[in-house]
Amino acid sequence: MRAVVQRVSRAQVSVGKEVVGLIGPGLLVLIGVAKSDGQADADYLVNKILGLRVFEDAEGKMNLPLVDIRGAVLAVSQFTLYGDVRTGRRPSFDQAAPPQLANELYEYFVRKLRDSGIACESGRFQGMMQVELVNDGPVTILLDSKREF
Repeated sequence: MRAVVQRVSRAQVSVGKEVVGLIGPGLLVLIGVAKSDGQADADYLVNKILGLRVFEDAEGKMNLPLVDIRGAVLAVSQFTLYGDVRTGRRPSFDQAAPPQLANELYEYFVRKLRDSGIACESGRFQGMMQVELVNDGPVTILLDSKREF
């Protein structure tokens, strides 16, 4: 699994005119699932995200995790994180998981975040979504459960 994690002061995701997920300070997580992924990959990313010390402490240093600022997560499924453009100009999505597996692992990922006690909003799987955010910093971190960026 791959994740693009952005520290935000606020973020929302809409489908059409309906806002389906909205958070204040926290993390926007764009999440992609590969064919070879399983629950262990989701567990790895959840634990990594929960432990990321990307929020400023009283001295202005990035030293605090999400729980310490009482932040939230907005998790948005994004299969295009597995778009491969090493050859040609049109992305190949051969490594992206088929929809059923991707949805199962995305829902598992969201459930694990919620089970941790973190407020977690989500997008709509396979929906045509519009994501709005205010990237705070900006701070953007790339995570991969296979650790192979």
